[in-house]
Formats: sequence, structure tokens, C-alpha cells
Amino acid sequence: MLSNAFINACISLLGEENVLTKESELITYSYDATPGIPREIPGAVLFPQTTEQVQGIVKLCRENKVPIYPRGAGTCLSGGPVPLSKGVVISFQRMNKILEIDTDNLTATVQPGVVVATLNAEVAKYGLIYPPDPGSMAVATIGGTVAENAGGLRGLKYGVTKHYVMGMEVVLPTGEVFRFGGKTVKNVTAYDFTGLFVGSEGTLGIITEVILKLIPAPKYRKSMIAFFGTLEDAGQTVTDIIRAHVIPATLEIMDNMTIRTVENFAKVGLPTDAAALLLIEVDGNGKDGVEEEATKVIEVIQKNKGTYKVAETDQERDNLWAARRAALPALAQIKPATVLEDATVPRTKIVDMLRAIQEIAKKYNLTIGTFGHAGDGNLHPTILVDPMDKDEMARLDKAIDEIFEAALKLGGTLSGEHGIGIAKKKYLKNEIGSSGIEVMKRLKKALDPDNILNPGKLVPMED
Repeated sequence: MLSNAFINACISLLGEENVLTKESELITYSYDATPGIPREIPGAVLFPQTTEQVQGIVKLCRENKVPIYPRGAGTCLSGGPVPLSKGVVISFQRMNKILEIDTDNLTATVQPGVVVATLNAEVAKYGLIYPPDPGSMAVATIGGTVAENAGGLRGLKYGVTKHYVMGMEVVLPTGEVFRFGGKTVKNVTAYDFTGLFVGSEGTLGIITEVILKLIPAPKYRKSMIAFFGTLEDAGQTVTDIIRAHVIPATLEIMDNMTIRTVENFAKVGLPTDAAALLLIEVDGNGKDGVEEEATKVIEVIQKNKGTYKVAETDQERDNLWAARRAALPALAQIKPATVLEDATVPRTKIVDMLRAIQEIAKKYNLTIGTFGHAGDGNLHPTILVDPMDKDEMARLDKAIDEIFEAALKLGGTLSGEHGIGIAKKKYLKNEIGSSGIEVMKRLKKALDPDNILNPGKLVPMED
């Protein structure tokens, strides 16, 4: 438990309205979007509004050996912000200012609590976009997405969060403030600190300000949906589209289980007998170029025995993408809990991975619907379970083990965009080996000698 003296010091620093201590108010902050992981109700939740206040919190926690759990919107799918002790959660909900939109240098400088969709709405007024678009972008914060190196539907063509972070202000676990990077297009001074802190899941420093790269919004786009009788035809289509030198803005896949569930949920007219569907969008600044790419995509679909429909209006386009965004809520209707995983393989291995997931589902008698970003090999096998069914939960654990084993055997990785957090930490050695684990430990100990910053996440310090 946190002492009264510690709580009073927090109130003196932040004001009583920015410190939560009642258990009924704290419970919400003991969860993110990951089911079935360890968690603890925190001792307090703090709402700083300035870097100086964050710095004060860190110094206070270090003096008292109190663990700190940084938190954005809590949409994480790997347990990243979930407290594991009676420490403090630092919520950035009230540190949510867009500090600058620089249209000449194509940058935005923001506080960590800015919501991704809010930023995009603001920069759209200048004909710009911030490309990373995680599925939770309507509520996910910049700080959280930077900490997790989030991806999204546009990852194939536009990349992920790390490709758009140009600089940061970070409060280190010692209480020091560290700024690096900036608005320059080129910057190779010192170590690549941006690469170090993006995706570090709050274990090395607390992000208090971010300089982000913006790009001009594409003027034209063409969206279509394609249906296939076999997984092999859908997978070959993905390969052949890239081979035709077309890089779609989005190239999404759904398996039959997900198609049937989405159609039952949303009634959008999907053929429930299709083995797989692809949702494809090409975009660009030249109308002729976009039309040419769309034509190439259609030729590839037809060559691989697919049927297709092109969206002719913005409303038809929105309807197509509504089907993709309905995948998770539709699957979530089936059982009390959804375990959304993040197995990523080379895109030429998509079919192999889909087959492996289906075999694992049969082996353990589990309901698994798979959808995801086919263009970059990032699949989301979504396992539907009842947490009250102990036998089913035991089978779930074995299935997850085999899903990640299959991904690594196919040359893949544990996470394409969800991070490691608590949920995948035990698999890390299988991918990066003992030497990789040791490097992570040394970095963590060097920057956070007291292990107060998000302890128990990402870095297996206990190994």
C-alpha cells in the first residue's frame, strides 16, 4: 500500500483533482484490452498535465521505490499498461494538447495524450495525414501508439509508427528530462534514440512530447473487395499484386469463419461460402496512376479465380471498410472473451499460417476467426473463449503456444504491432535468443537501475 505521506506529496504536486485513490475509481486502470493476464489494482492514478509534473512524479516514486505504470487509453492488446503491483498509474488523458502543426516542415508536435483520430482530423484541414492507423485510432493515444510502435491498415504502403517519429521528449527513470531528434529530415547524431524509445513499452522512459512526420493526403483512391474459393488463391493474389509492382495502401484478409461472423453481425452482403476475402485500396496523387494500379489488381484477382466488386462512391467505400472494422466486434459477440493475437509472417507464408491456425483450432476444439493485414503478413487470429471454463482456458494456452511456434517456424515474429507486454514475454527467447535477452536486460538496468518503470513488462528481468 502507498503511504499517506506519499499520497499527500502527489496531491501537493498535482492537485487533489488529479489524484485518484478510491478503489472503486482505480479498478478501471487495472485493465487494458488483454484478457487472462495478471493484474493488480494500483495504489493511485495520477493525471499530470506538464513535463515538470511528470518529472516530479518520477523523482517522488524513485525516492520511495514505487513502481510506475504509464498509460494512454488502455487499448493495448499485450498487457502493456496493466499494473502488477500497488504502484501508481500515470494517465496521460489530461496531457492532450496539439502543441504545433508546422505545415512548412510537415510536422506535428504533440503531448502523449492526443488521440490519433483527433490529430488526423486537425491535420486534414491542411491537406495532410498522419498515416499510422491502428484499429483503435478513435480512442488510442499518440503516447500509447509510440510506446507500442503501433501499426494499422495502412502499414503496407505507409509503414508503422516508428517511421513517423522524428523526435521526443522523455522523462527518464532517474527523473532527468531528455530531448532528442527534431524537425530536420536528416539526423544521424549520436545513437538512434528514437529507435530505442519507440516500442519500448514504457520500460525505459516516459514520453512527454513527440515530434511527428506528416505527409500530404493522397488525392485519389480506389477500393475493392475480392472473394476466393480457396485460401491458396487469396494468398497467391497477395503475392501477385506485389509482384506486379503495386503497393496498395491497404490489403486486408478475412478467413471464412470471420466472413460468416461479420455477415451475421453486420448484414453487409458478404458471401458466406467464400474461403477468404481481400479488401484492397490503392491511392495516389494522380488519377490515371490510381486507375492503372486498380486495373492491375483486378487482373491479378481474375487470374487467381477471384470475384470482385469495386466501390464507385465514397459511401460504397465506407461500406466495404465497415466490414473489415466489424471483424473484431462481430467475433466478440460469440463468447464472453476474445483473445486477439498478433502472429506475423512473411507475406508469402500467409496461407501456411492460416492453415496452421485452422489446424490448431481443430486440435484444441477452439473457435478461431482470423483477419488482418495480408499485405504485410500481419495476421490476427482471434480466439473466442469463456474465461469461466477452466478446461477451455487450458486449451487456449496450448493453442497460443503453438500459434507463435508456427509463426516463428515460418520465419515470422511474435508481434507485428501489438507489442510484447506481459502476454508474450515468455516467448521472447524463442525469437531473439539468450544473447538478445541479455542485451535487453543491460539496457533496462542502465537506464532504470531501480526497475521502477513498468516493471514486469517486455524485458524478462527475472530470467
